[in-house]
Parts: sequence; C-alpha cells; structure tokens
Amino acid sequence: MKEVFDFIKKCETYYLATVEGDQPRVRPFGTIDLFEDKLYIQTGKVKPVSKQLGINPKAELCCFDGKTGTWLRLAGELVNDDRVEAKKHMLDNYPNLRSMYNENDDNSQVLYFKNATATFSSFGGAPKVIKF
Repeated sequence: MKEVFDFIKKCETYYLATVEGDQPRVRPFGTIDLFEDKLYIQTGKVKPVSKQLGINPKAELCCFDGKTGTWLRLAGELVNDDRVEAKKHMLDNYPNLRSMYNENDDNSQVLYFKNATATFSSFGGAPKVIKF
C-alpha cells in the first residue's frame, strides 16, 4: 500500500472515476493520505462525487508518471470515515484545504479504499498488481 501511496503522491494529480446512473464521471483529485494502514482520499459532501459514491462506492483512480512512463490504476470500494481524527489527519497533510474544509464541519469527507487492486503498468513491461 505504501508503494501505491508514494506513486500517487509523486504524480500529484490523479483522476477519479465514479458512476452516475449509467454515465461514467471522471475528475482530477490531489489528496491522498495513509492513516491507520488505510489509503484515503478527501472531498466535500456537497459535491456530486460524494453523492455518486454514496449510491455506488465502486471507484477507480488513474495517474501517470511521465518521467518513467508508468501509470497506476487503483480500483476498489471507497468507504466513508466520519471520524474527526481521520479528517484531521488528511487536513493536517493538506493545510491549503483548511480554507474550504474543517474536520468539525458537516461538509468535509474522507474515504478509504477497501478491496482494492492497484495495477502498475508501462509500455515496456508486465503489469505489477498489489491488492489490499
């Protein structure tokens, strides 16, 4: 999981895909956190992505390291964690978000990956798969 976290962190931006009805939705994200041996993302509960994940928690993210020509696809279920400690850990690692979010507000949302499969791929090698 640490290898997955480090790769996403190095890429800085990843694209998260969810489903709304029968329509895929993809958008850029930049938050990734390791907390209590789980991989977390962050969003706001008022955003469509939060509502989409509430209906269907299956999601996939993808990021690309242009320097190495390697990309990562991470698929799994995103589980909401409403604990203040989890939100605080995320926001402490992304203090620039504190202008929009607070661990005690009703909007800040952190979710962790469950039943996840990470696949590292490149044009020149066999895929590497990590499950957690």
